[in-house]
Amino acid sequence: MDASLTAAEVTPYVVSAIGAYGTAVLTRARDQAADATVSLGREILQRFTRRNRHRQELESAVSDVAEDPQDSDFQAALRGQLRRILEGDPELAAELGTLLTESGADITALGERAVNIGHMTGGNVVTGDRNRISG
Repeated sequence: MDASLTAAEVTPYVVSAIGAYGTAVLTRARDQAADATVSLGREILQRFTRRNRHRQELESAVSDVAEDPQDSDFQAALRGQLRRILEGDPELAAELGTLLTESGADITALGERAVNIGHMTGGNVVTGDRNRISG
């Protein structure tokens, strides 16, 4: 699994958890009232923090996102830290891939004109400029 792609896939969940709990997400016990996205984000982040090699840098990125969860620069820095950890830990990348699949998480397609389809029967997906579809 590609570390950049996995980091991009897990970042929205981690940001949701940070938005809900702030930096306490690093230590907070499981909360039954948390919604599925926040719970998944917290679980993902806890799996990252169990790998202590880059914990300080990750905690710094989490603190920045906690200050302003909507700041795209902070989110990008967090995504970069997640990617760096995943590049050095293919086992964690595989573990997160399994976790996302088992959770039924919706994977977000990122990037200009990106398309993400979980399941599709029939129909067309068209990206680009000035396309024409004739029936």
